[in-house]
Amino acid sequence: MNKSGFPIASILLSSLIALSACDAGKPPDPYDVSKMDLKPVAAKLSNERGTGAFASGASLNMGAELKPVDTAQVKEVHLDTTHKIIEIAPGVKFSAWTFGGQVPGPTVRARVGDKIRFTMTNRSDENLPAVRVVAAPMMHSMDFHAAMVSPQDKYRSIAPGQTITFEFTANYPGVFMYHCGTPMILEHIASGMYGAVIVEPRAGYPTKVDREYMVIQSEFYAKPDPGKTVIEGAPLYVLDADKLRASTPTHTVFNGMHNGMVRNPLPAKPGERVRLFVLNVGPSKTSSFHVVGTIFDRVWFEGNPDNQFRGMQTVLLGSSNSAIVEMMIPEAGSYIMVDHHFANASQGAIGLISTDAKPAQGDLEHHNMPATSNTPTDPDAVQGKLAFESKCLACHSIGQGKKLGPDLAGVSKRRSDEWLTRWLKSPEKMLESDPVAKTMLKEFNNLPMPNQSLSEAEIKKYLKYFHWIDAQPAGAVTSEMGGH
Repeated sequence: MNKSGFPIASILLSSLIALSACDAGKPPDPYDVSKMDLKPVAAKLSNERGTGAFASGASLNMGAELKPVDTAQVKEVHLDTTHKIIEIAPGVKFSAWTFGGQVPGPTVRARVGDKIRFTMTNRSDENLPAVRVVAAPMMHSMDFHAAMVSPQDKYRSIAPGQTITFEFTANYPGVFMYHCGTPMILEHIASGMYGAVIVEPRAGYPTKVDREYMVIQSEFYAKPDPGKTVIEGAPLYVLDADKLRASTPTHTVFNGMHNGMVRNPLPAKPGERVRLFVLNVGPSKTSSFHVVGTIFDRVWFEGNPDNQFRGMQTVLLGSSNSAIVEMMIPEAGSYIMVDHHFANASQGAIGLISTDAKPAQGDLEHHNMPATSNTPTDPDAVQGKLAFESKCLACHSIGQGKKLGPDLAGVSKRRSDEWLTRWLKSPEKMLESDPVAKTMLKEFNNLPMPNQSLSEAEIKKYLKYFHWIDAQPAGAVTSEMGGH
C-alpha cells in the first residue's frame, strides 16, 4: 500500500496498460530489426564465366540522370569487373579497374524491402584493347554498404574467370557506396572500382521533384606510365602509389571526369525542383559540396529522410558519406556544383546544373571554371594546362584578348623562358627592378600578379604548356571560360 491507500501493484498495472495503449497508437518502427531480413542465403561461387555485357539489370542507371525505381521486388544486378582505359581529363588516359566497364560503376536503384540478387564475373583476364600492357589479371570482390551480410561469405575475393552470386535485402533507406574490398582496398578504389546504391523509403520520398541526378565525387592519383606506353597517340597514365599513400590526388572529379559536367551540364528549367544524390567515395578526401546560386531546401544526410536538415549552404561529406540535397532553380542561369574545398575544385570537382544546354561562355567566369580548347599530349604540358586552368583563367585568356592581365597566346615568343621563370617564381621581385614588368603593371591598372608559390617543377610544366600553345596553328587554342 502507498500513502494514498492504493496497492502499489495496482498502480504499476495501470501504468503498464496506459503505456501499452500509447504504444498501440504509434506507427511501427521502420528500423525494427526483428522485422528485417538478416538471413540471406549463402553465396554461390562457380568457374562458369559470364559473357556479354559487363553491366545488366533493369535497376541500373548508367549515367548521372536517374530513372524511377524499377517496380520488381527482386532486382537482378549483373556487374562484371574488367580492366579498361578511361579518360579522366582531356588528354589523360588512365589505366582503370572497373565495375560494369565504367567509372563510376552503374548506380543501382531500389526500395526498402527489395531483394538485390547480385552476380559478378571477374573478367580482368580478358584481352581487351591494350589490357596486356596496362594491368595484370587479379583478384576482385564486391562490398555493398547497403547490405547486412557476412563479409566472409558475400564479399570474398574471386579469381579471374570465376563468378560469384549472392543476394541481400535492402533494410535501410539511404545512398550507399559499393566498392571492391580486395586488398589493397585503397588501390582498388583509387583505380575506379566504386559506385552507388540508392535505397528509397518503402513509401518513397516525402517531397516531389522535377529532376533527379547522381553525383559521385572521387579522387585519381595518376602519373605517366614509367614504360612510356602510348594509347591512341596519348601517353598512358597509371596509378601513382606514392601519391595515393600520401593522399595527394592529381585529380578530384565528379562522375569520373575532370569538369565533365561542365562540358555536359545537367539540364533543368527555371522554377523546377532538383534532387541530387551526392556520394563522396574518396578514397581519402572530404567533400564540401555546394551549389552556387541556390540553397539546399532539404538535406537528408546519408540519403535517409529521417536525417533532415533545412536551408543549408554546404554539405560536408567524409569518405563514403552521402546526402540527398534538394533545391529550387530560381531563374534562368548556370548553377555551379563545386567542392568548396577549393583545392579539390581546382583539380576538377566542378559541374553545372543549367537552364541552357550550352551556357554562354562569358556567364561562367566563376569558381575555377575551365578551360582551353585543344589538348597537349606531353604529360608535363597536360599538367601545365590543368594548373593554368585552375589558377590563371580569371585574369588571363588565350587568344581572346586582354582581361585583368595580358592575353597569353604567343607569350613564349614575346618572353624568354628565363624571364618567364623569374616572373612565375617571384612577380613581386620582378616589379621592383624589371622595366618590362613595371611597364606591364601600368598597362593593367597597377594590379600586380599574386605570387602563386610555384615550385621549379611546376614552372617547367607551365612553360611546356605555353610552348605547346604557341606551336599550334593560329587560333587553334583558345580559352573558353574563366575562373578564380
